[in-house]
Amino acid sequence: MTTLFSRPGVTVDAEDATLQVVGDVDVALAADLAASGVTWLKQAELTSLTLDFSRVEKASSAAISVLFEWLRTCRQREIQVQTIRFSAPLRRLASLAELDALIDHPSATLAV
Repeated sequence: MTTLFSRPGVTVDAEDATLQVVGDVDVALAADLAASGVTWLKQAELTSLTLDFSRVEKASSAAISVLFEWLRTCRQREIQVQTIRFSAPLRRLASLAELDALIDHPSATLAV
């Protein structure tokens, strides 16, 4: 496992074909957190990927914005997103924002 970003309470880790966020994402960290994943995605030689937000316990639109940035990069790099894993609170927020199609079918063509 490689740690791409680390601040008190939040990390971004990459292992094999999984990019994982651990901890609670807030607005102050979102841009740097997203950038760390984008940098890794641009350097990684991947054809498919799992995005794992299952260890983000606080529902936050900042976490969703990080997800969208990574999805844009995946689309640009032609990396297929196999699975997006959410914690229960984050999944409820995503569902409330009507992102169910994205959650259930991450490789579907959506405007992100």
